[in-house]
Amino acid sequence: MGQLILNTRPETDSQELETTLLARGYRLLSAPMLQIAFPPCPDGLDLAGVQALIFTSANGVRAFVHHSHDRNFPVLCVGDSTARMAKQVGFTEIYSANGDIHDLAHLIDVQIDPLNGALFHPAARKVAGDLATLLKDRNFDIRRQTVYDAIPVDDLPDDVINAISAHHIDAVLFFSPRTAESFVKLIKRYKLEHDLLGTRAICLSMAVQDRIGVLTWHKTMLAKRPTQEYLLSALDTAFA
Repeated sequence: MGQLILNTRPETDSQELETTLLARGYRLLSAPMLQIAFPPCPDGLDLAGVQALIFTSANGVRAFVHHSHDRNFPVLCVGDSTARMAKQVGFTEIYSANGDIHDLAHLIDVQIDPLNGALFHPAARKVAGDLATLLKDRNFDIRRQTVYDAIPVDDLPDDVINAISAHHIDAVLFFSPRTAESFVKLIKRYKLEHDLLGTRAICLSMAVQDRIGVLTWHKTMLAKRPTQEYLLSALDTAFA
């Protein structure tokens, strides 16, 4: 029987991940730490003079297509998972970075001439990095518009509480700092801090690892690159 893995990713991002985990022989529990909401956008999207779109998450793609039928823009994606979502919804000119906001800034710098128009960034209310700051010396006009929200959940599912209390969880997957922060908050609320001593934390980035570092784990593992594929490789390595 395979190791029991707790997936903390939002439901919107979990279908491919959970299918892959099951195919690799793991058992699964799910406790999404964030709920994704797509609020109304009564004034539409501000696309006048835009030469390309920036997507820093698959939810950014979902939010854009929720509000617009236009698929003619070139798109620059933070990583391959986001790029696959962009292709799935109908975009054809797609450029992908290596999964990190700094890699995306470099891709924009190499691929885009700032004189040809603005870049539109459909984003969450809270973002992990500021592309405008990273590219401030290159005179890019990055037009960020809030089109979705990632809302921390208030509770852990009963089956997850029971599994943590019984020390049955072998590893927890963390894909974002906000997901990690939400998990830490709930673990403390339910007084489960001492029930993770045999559990591994598998982290997408150092920023994620920093957030879960306030809890005591059996081991923390860091993906070599901030992509789902490398995170799953870190998970496999944890049990090798």
